Amino acid sequence: MERPSYLQKYMFDWEMLDVVVGGKSALDTKNFLGPMSSIEQVNQFLKGYGLDPNDHVTKAELFGNFQEAIQFIKRYFLQEGNPDGLDLRLPNSLLMVSDITQLFLMATDDTPLKKEDKLWSEIILKVMHTIMHTDKDLRSNYFNIVQTQIFDRFYKYIFRNEAGKLFIGIKGTENVVPLIDFETKSKKTRESTIIKLLHKAENVAEELFDRIGVRFVTNSRFDTLRVIRFLLEKNIVIPHNNKPSRAINTMIDLPRFKEAHQRVIKMALRNNLSEDRFVAAMEREIQECHLQGESKEKNKFTSKSYQSIQFTCRQLIEYKNPFLQEFNDLRRIAKNLNSDENELARRVLNMDISLVARDIRFFYPYEIQIVDNDAYRENSQGEASHQEYKRQQVQSAMKRIFKMMIEYKKITL
Repeated sequence: MERPSYLQKYMFDWEMLDVVVGGKSALDTKNFLGPMSSIEQVNQFLKGYGLDPNDHVTKAELFGNFQEAIQFIKRYFLQEGNPDGLDLRLPNSLLMVSDITQLFLMATDDTPLKKEDKLWSEIILKVMHTIMHTDKDLRSNYFNIVQTQIFDRFYKYIFRNEAGKLFIGIKGTENVVPLIDFETKSKKTRESTIIKLLHKAENVAEELFDRIGVRFVTNSRFDTLRVIRFLLEKNIVIPHNNKPSRAINTMIDLPRFKEAHQRVIKMALRNNLSEDRFVAAMEREIQECHLQGESKEKNKFTSKSYQSIQFTCRQLIEYKNPFLQEFNDLRRIAKNLNSDENELARRVLNMDISLVARDIRFFYPYEIQIVDNDAYRENSQGEASHQEYKRQQVQSAMKRIFKMMIEYKKITL
C-alpha cells in the first residue's frame, strides 16, 4: 500500500520533543542530531544554533573546538590518558576530518557499516557543544570585577591578631569568631567546568553556581553557626538573594539544636553562667545534634560521610565600562578644542556612543561553605576526598557521553 504523502507533515521526532517538553537532556538522546543528508542542512542547523557557517572566523573557531574535544576525550575518557578510561581508540576517519560539516554528516549517517563513525562523531559533537557553552558565558567577561567585588565583602572582616590567630569579625571588639582557615576559590579551571557540564542535565554554563566560592573552617561546630550569624548581621549575605534549592546542611540537625539552644539560654539566665561555660554547654548540645544519614545532599558524587554547611548566594555586581570612562575624558578634551579647525575633535564629538555598553548591574552566584575542624579533616581523607569526588565526576561524564558506544561495543564496566 502506497504511503499517503501528507503523513510526512504529521511525523514527530519523539526524542527531541522529549528534550523540549519532557525535561530530557540532548546529551542523553539516542541520536544527538536529527537527520541531515546535505551540507545545506548542516549549515541551516548551524545558523539556527547561532553560528554563521560562511564566516571564516567561526569556521576556524569550530575546528578549534573539534580539536580540543578530541584531546579532551583522549585525556579524560580513554585509557591513553586516564587509567580508568575506556580501552578504545579514535578511528582514523575522525582524525582525518578537515571541515566540521563532515563531522555533522558522519553523525547523522545511519548506514550500518558507518555505525561506529556515527557514534564517535556524536560523542565529539557533545563535547564540542559543551565547550561552546563554556566559552560563550557572557558573564565570564566580567570575571575579575565579579571576583573582586565578592571577595572584598569578606576580606573587610578577616584579620589576624598580634599572636597570628585568624578571625572573622570587627577588629578591636568582642564581636569576632575564631577561625582555623579562610579559603577562596577564585575560578573553576576550564577542564573541570567542562567535566561538570558534561554530567549536569542542564549542560549550560550559566547553571554553574560554584565558579567562585569561599570556605570557613572553624574551631568548633557551634562556631559554624556563629559565622553565619555574623555574615547575616553585617549584610555580607542577603538571604533574599540566596538560591534555596542550593542550600545543603549535612552537619547539624537544626530543629533539634533550636530546642537545645533555648534550653541552654534558659539555663544561662537561671544560673548566671559565665560566657565560657555557656559556650561549652552549647558545643556539647550541638555535638549531640549531628545528622545521621538524614542529609538532603543534592550532589550524587558527594560522599555520605561528607559534612558541611553550604549555600549559594547571589551578589549584585556593578560594572563600569572603562572604555566609556576614558572616552568621556577624551570628549572633554575635544570640547576645549576648536572643532571647526580640528578634524579629530569634530569626529570625536560627533561619534554616536548610544550603543556602547554603559554601567551594567547583574546578579552573580557564589558558594559559601562552612565546616568545623573535625569535619574538615574527615572531608579531606578517604571516600570524602576531593580526588575521589573528581574521579567519580569524570566516570559519570564518560558513561553518559559514551553510553551508546558502550552498548554498541558491549563493554562491561
